[in-house]
Order: sequence, then structure tokens, then C-alpha cells
Amino acid sequence: MNLSELIKSNSERKFFAVYPENPKAYEESLQAAGLAAFQARFNSNYTFIDDNATDFIGEEVSPYLQTGIGIKYAQYDTQTIINNSASAFNIWKKTDLDLRIKVLTNSLDRVKERFFEMAYATMHTTGQSFLMSFQASGPHACDRALEVLATAYQQMTVYPKDVVWTKNMGKFELTINKNFKPIPKGISLAIGCSTFPTWNSVPGIYASLVTGNTVIVKPHPKAVYPIAIFIDELKKELKANGLPTNVIQLAIDSAQNPLAKILAAHEQVKMIDYTGGNTMGDYIESLNKTCFTEKSGINSVIIESVNNIDPVAQNIAFSASLYSGQMCTAPQNIYVPADGISTEDGNLTFDEVKDKIIGAVSALLLNPKAGAPTLGAIQNDATSKRIEEVKDKYPNQIQLNDLKIDNAEFEHARIKSVNVLVVDAKDESIYLKEYFGPLICIVKTESKDQSIAIAKNSAEKNGAITCLAFCTDADRMATIEEEMNSVFTPVSFNFTGAAFVNQHAAWSDLHVSGGNPSGNASFTNADFINRRYIWIGNRYMS
Repeated sequence: MNLSELIKSNSERKFFAVYPENPKAYEESLQAAGLAAFQARFNSNYTFIDDNATDFIGEEVSPYLQTGIGIKYAQYDTQTIINNSASAFNIWKKTDLDLRIKVLTNSLDRVKERFFEMAYATMHTTGQSFLMSFQASGPHACDRALEVLATAYQQMTVYPKDVVWTKNMGKFELTINKNFKPIPKGISLAIGCSTFPTWNSVPGIYASLVTGNTVIVKPHPKAVYPIAIFIDELKKELKANGLPTNVIQLAIDSAQNPLAKILAAHEQVKMIDYTGGNTMGDYIESLNKTCFTEKSGINSVIIESVNNIDPVAQNIAFSASLYSGQMCTAPQNIYVPADGISTEDGNLTFDEVKDKIIGAVSALLLNPKAGAPTLGAIQNDATSKRIEEVKDKYPNQIQLNDLKIDNAEFEHARIKSVNVLVVDAKDESIYLKEYFGPLICIVKTESKDQSIAIAKNSAEKNGAITCLAFCTDADRMATIEEEMNSVFTPVSFNFTGAAFVNQHAAWSDLHVSGGNPSGNASFTNADFINRRYIWIGNRYMS
């Protein structure tokens, strides 16, 4: 793995991948070995090389099997975890940047050997399909980590380590020796989410580690196993290099006795990476600490004009159905003007556009080969209950209710099809809230301009990570781009085929802008690295 190649790719932002996303690119024997390793974990304690605890807890439940998987993890008291991290920090902060990068890149190669185990672990804690679990938790997360390391190296070597500074004073020269040091801030806390336990957490973890900070990982109690694999391999690589294994630690908790706020408020925790809901996210941002948040938002689709409505409807249907809408980038509100949209075959009325979208969703989900794999399974009961409450509250707006979807492999899988609400723009109380899960709203607006205005105002007030727009007029595209960018929301135009708005590619796409209420940080720009340390310049005069 060539660091200069990583830096070049990081700057170019073209397609690049170190870890192939196709499971067939790996040795065939690895999948069976990964499944066996996963199954061997059931009803056992997952121990790291440095565990010496006597208490073990765990409450992970498979959304496919609807039973607990019985894996438990060592539990330590909060102050012990903090003390361990502080002790390791004294050594890790002095470790040369090149050695830190070596340790971290080697750990990713260790994780690669466990991609298939990771896939099963993710599948049976989050409800993602096997393919998504493999791709997102393994190759994509590792490529994001490498992207972080490349960005960090660029930023942390921008100044020379040592320099001789000479100033001509006329009759003599003033000479001062100077050094420049990036000083890490201390203990970092990574609070994970239940739906993407590695993809969302690994960038922050590796960003803190490469900049010399130690990390405490507090995963969601229902999705620990996937990130435990990263921690496991990091500890092994640290030990192999004679470094303290407590540079990275797992802080396990339960739903009944959560640790997130306790750890976040601890005076020795200097930084926090957080992915999750707004209530906790707002609390994290209120603390007087460096924080990097990804919270909730309402992602919009603006439809003004298309060449052909069928591939557009199919693209929207897949994006909305993928992993049952349990993605922070999934589209929710689809804005269509009341007087319809123009196509190469003439104008389509609002009802015709609506029916095309509903028909595409139905066709996808009722496809026996595509429906269940696309939906995956619902991660937790709260998501199912949320959608049921919406349906009960707005029965007149439901245009597509639950379809019967069966998973041939897992008969007890917790599955819900995508529901569609159809509302008028004036019904803001219905659609201007996030429905995390399998539900989309088709909103009839008064005009194309109102569609843009609502999407823009929603992003500014509620946050948005993505915006999908369909428009064939260059001037109108420029208007949509300018309006949405003004509230720090990126726009994806005219996606059809294999391009989907909810997929952000490592080495190219920035994930979350950090400029609206959906979060204050971005994977992976310079700010994501630079706020984790402070530049200090020292001067020596002989």
C-alpha cells in the first residue's frame, strides 16, 4: 500500500478503491471461514487480547432470526476505561506519525481477512442484506479509513518539523531554531449507531488515532460485534509493534444503563465522534468539547423534467427501498409540481408521476429475487412502531400500504415494505419531519419554484445530507444547485441506472457537509482531521 498513491487519489477525487467491494474478488474459502467464525461466536464471550474482566454483557438480536445471538463483551467501570486511555495516550502521542500510519494501515489489512465474518456480524445485528453488510462494513469502511490517513498525512506534514530561521538585522543576523508540532488533544470518544456500526464510526476512530489521540468506542448495545472486529485487530497490531493496546478500547453498555452521556461529559474526554438521533446529538454539541456529529435530516427529491419517467421512477424506488430506508442518505420527500412535469414524450400530470413512482416501488418489492434482498430487515422495533403510528395517524394519505414480502432464507425476518404518503405542500406538519425507515412522501407543490423553496427551507431548518434532482434544463439545474448549496446541501442530478443518491463513494464523495442541522462534520475533509490536534511552534536560540 503506497502512501503517495493514496494521497494522489485523495486529491484527485476520481474512482479509487484499495479494497474491492465484490465478495467474489476474495478467496472463495474466506466466505465459509467467515461464516464459521461468526457462528462460533454465538452464545460466547468475545474477548480481546488484553481483557481481564470478570463481568460480560451483551444484548444483540438478529433482525433476521428474531433471537438474541448471545455474544457478550467485557465490561469495565468508566474510570478504569478513562485511566487506561490516559495512560496509553502518554505513549501514543509521542509515537512517530509514520509508525502510527503503519500500525493503522496494517490493522486494516488484518480486518480484510475477516470481511466475511464482518458481513455476517453486520447482517445479524443491523438487518442489512449480506451484500450491503459486506460492502459497507468491510471494504467501504476500510477505504474511508485509508482516506482519513491520507488526509491526515497531508495536513500534518504541511509544516517542516525543524527549520533554521534567519533574519538579516543589518550588522548581524538573528538566528533562531524552530520546530513545529501537531499536538493531539487527548482522549477521544466514538459513539456508534445501530444501523452502520463500522462505516459511520471507523473514519472518526482512525482520524483520532492517526492524529495521536487515544479512542474509547461506545457502540450501540444492539450493534457491537462489527466494530469489535476492528478493535480486536487494532489491539493485535498495537501489541505487535510494542505499543499499549489500550490506545483503543471498547466501552460496552446496555439500553437500560447507557454510558454515552457519562463518558461524553467526563472531563478527561476531549473529543467526541457521534452518529445518531438529534436529541443526543444536540447534547453532544452543547458540551464544551471538540465534536464531530452526524444527526438526522430530511432528504429531498425534486422532479421538474425528465427524458423518460420509467428509469427515474425505478431509481427513486430502489433508493427509497434500499435497507428499508434506514440510511441517513435515503430520500424521503419527493416534490412534484401540481401541473406535472415535462418529458420527451410530452407532459405528465402529477397523478401520472405519482403512479409511476408507486408502481416502481411495488414492482421492485414484489420481485421475488429483488424485494427481500433490497429491503433487508428492520433493525429495531422502534422503527416498525414509528411507521405504524404514521399510517394510523394519516390513513387518508396512504397510497401504498404494506405489501407482503417474504424472505425465503429467513422466515422470521422483521420486514416492512416501503409505505407511500401522498400530501399537499400545505400539509407541512405531515411531511416536514424525519421518518427514519421505510416511508416516503410524495408532495404536490404549487410550482417548480415552490418545490425548490420547500426543499431548501427544510434543509436549512431540519438538515439534509443529500438532495436528488431531476431536471433537463441547464439554467434550472444551476438554480437548484445554487439554492441547495446555499444551505450546504449537495445535489445529485438525473441519477438513473446504477447511480443512487444514498451511496457515497470513499476517495471522492464528501459525506455530510457539516453546514446544516444534519451534522457539523464531513467525511473526509481537512477540518475532520485538523480539529483533532493543535499546531504548536517552539523556538530555540543558542
